[in-house]
Amino acid sequence: MSNAYQNRAAIESQQLEALRSLLAELIPGNRFYSRKLEAKALTFDVASLQDFSHRFPFTTKSELVEDQRSNPPFGTNLTYPLASYTRYHQTSGTGGLPLRWLDTPESWEWMVESWTEILQVASLGPEDRVYFAFSFGPFIGFWLAFESATRIGCLCLPGGGLSSVARVQAILDNGITVLCCTPTYAARLAEVAAEEKINLGSGKVRTLIVAGEPGGSIPAVRAQLEKLWPGAKIFDHHGMTEVGPVTYQCPAMPGILHVIEKTYFAEVINPETGRASATGDAGELVLSTLGRSGSPLLRYRTGDLVKPVLRPSPSGSSPCPCGRHELALEGGILGRVDDMIVVRGVNVYPSAVEEIMRSCPGVAEYRMEISTQQTLPELSLQVEPSPGCEDVAGLVHQLERHFETAFALRVIITLVPLGTLPRFEMKGKRWIKR
Repeated sequence: MSNAYQNRAAIESQQLEALRSLLAELIPGNRFYSRKLEAKALTFDVASLQDFSHRFPFTTKSELVEDQRSNPPFGTNLTYPLASYTRYHQTSGTGGLPLRWLDTPESWEWMVESWTEILQVASLGPEDRVYFAFSFGPFIGFWLAFESATRIGCLCLPGGGLSSVARVQAILDNGITVLCCTPTYAARLAEVAAEEKINLGSGKVRTLIVAGEPGGSIPAVRAQLEKLWPGAKIFDHHGMTEVGPVTYQCPAMPGILHVIEKTYFAEVINPETGRASATGDAGELVLSTLGRSGSPLLRYRTGDLVKPVLRPSPSGSSPCPCGRHELALEGGILGRVDDMIVVRGVNVYPSAVEEIMRSCPGVAEYRMEISTQQTLPELSLQVEPSPGCEDVAGLVHQLERHFETAFALRVIITLVPLGTLPRFEMKGKRWIKR
């Protein structure tokens, strides 16, 4: 039986055993955690998961950045001699300075197994042809997914170094059934296909596996992408370079992500107090990697905002409709803790704005500007109407009404000509501070 279908007591028992093994492995070889934990005068025997959460400190990205700055180039969060490591990646740098990350073959295998589980839930098999529409750079991207897909027998095609037009043509010419990219780039490829008068409906793509940004779990974005890619369904997941692949879309409830709890001990905290969030409240996702011993993370503050909707009782009486007992997150990743802004007392999340924009037909692209020059932040929105938008004034009125309904805010909307705003191959960067 898969770990996902075990009851809470069984899942947490395995997590505790894995956590104890991890601590025994990394102390004293890992200088980063040896110093960090010894400075707190901690004993490394863990009585329970609650004991671990209560006694062990958080790990933050700023700590890791400082460690690599003080101990270049890779820092001290390495449990084994450098010669044991065979994989190098780095973060994209969207949240500050990039982090360099090394993995041993064993740690890499641990992550490949998690990605294989994700692909199996997405119903991939040897008959599938999978296209990876991204540049194979140093950030981890879909590197793991590529290797996992080859292991389950898929024909895998890399799309690095090609133009968007060439990628669209390759998808059709090679009978691709599964496309892996960000939600933003899936929309961009469809836009390019329309510009080139290429009919995506003539292709065989049945699944879009998306990640890298909020979107795949936002209903309006899902609906938009499924319209742009006729016959395709959206499958969302998320992960991070620092921790690996973390979640997969619930097969019974799109818009819900399950945490792969056999590989992570997950907590949700109030980002301001650091304490556990009240049941059902949104909070910051905190992860401990249970098998990535070469470069581990204990209680890592991911900066991702999530809303838990399922934490079944130990008796296992309340599983998800899909039959799984793993932690479920409503709406996937809602955004980043540092992305949320407060405008006139209202919390505004980028994912909520994305839902509004994609629910309004006629929007080709947009950019939200946040002015901090005044005492109170102000929002202004630039919108590119799509070529087929016949009622531009109606589109503006519709957007104004949606923002008023959702946030009780007046947002200044400016129309700009088609092609004015940037397009993105990877993560969209639509929020600008002035």
